[in-house]
Amino acid sequence: MRIIFFNSKPYDKIYFETYCAKEGFETVFVEEKLNETTVKLAQGFQAVCIFVNDNANARVIGTLAGFGVKLMLLRCTGYNNVDVKAAHKKIHVTRVPAYSPESIAEHSLALLMSVNRKIHRAYTRTRDYNFNINGFVSGNLSGKTAGVIGTGKIGQAMIKILDGIGMKVLAYDKYPNDKLTVDYVPLDKLFEKADMISIHCPLTPETKHMINAESIAKMKDGVIIINTSRGAIMDTAAAIEGLDSKKIGGLGLDVYEEEENYFYEDLSEEIIEDKELMRLLSYHNVLLTSHQAFLTHEALQTIAADTVKSVKQYKKGEFIENAVCYLCEDRDKCDKKEKRINCF
Repeated sequence: MRIIFFNSKPYDKIYFETYCAKEGFETVFVEEKLNETTVKLAQGFQAVCIFVNDNANARVIGTLAGFGVKLMLLRCTGYNNVDVKAAHKKIHVTRVPAYSPESIAEHSLALLMSVNRKIHRAYTRTRDYNFNINGFVSGNLSGKTAGVIGTGKIGQAMIKILDGIGMKVLAYDKYPNDKLTVDYVPLDKLFEKADMISIHCPLTPETKHMINAESIAKMKDGVIIINTSRGAIMDTAAAIEGLDSKKIGGLGLDVYEEEENYFYEDLSEEIIEDKELMRLLSYHNVLLTSHQAFLTHEALQTIAADTVKSVKQYKKGEFIENAVCYLCEDRDKCDKKEKRINCF
């Protein structure tokens, strides 16, 4: 089995080389993102491993299938960047559904704490030997109301953390989990009541621009919004308007709607052409990190282990438990092995 890793970084190699070597899999790591231009690099490989900002559209899928690629391995949870319909009966698409929910939730908390207490501004100020604390007055989180959108494993980890620091938690999910002891409310009520909102849902046609001008207008004045999910869940232009009007009191973002052109790269010597990105970075109450919420040793180890497990299951002709099934109505939670196998 030969596997090519697109969009790879040094931290990807640490665990993947180890796990793949144990199984005798040959690995090649390239820095290029997968797209219609770079797909030619996959010739001669049976599997490709990609990340959040690679583009596996229908044309790319068709080219890969023509090369004889049988597996597309996503080393992440979301698969909105893959045309799973085009891959149906051509290429098995797998993902890592839960590599470390705590890593994402803890980063979300770090963003919330930093934005609320202005830690990022204090760090910059003291680095310049300016120890003035004027402008750093904030409020307690304890006793405030948090809104959590999406109560999968990451959302559940976030709820546990927020409950632990004394916040009242309201939750919204299209499919509520009746095993959770959390107060589920309609989305509009969450927008209306929450002092801070943390987003942990996947990007789908339904959730795209869920945070928009209309929803922001329903929120409390000075609301803090945290997004460690997918950038396109938030309408950037609407968020900028909310910041300008002071409706939004702070943004903590680990994702950005057009991040594929910028994130994971050193562009410190470049001129950034994205005006909305530059506008976001100009606000003192916005903290932006470069899609790094997953970046813990525990998460990287699980990502490598689960990805290699999918390859092993494919090679043995076994049920691939982390496969993405196009035909299933709820393909994230498909547990019908025969139905999943018959999809390919």
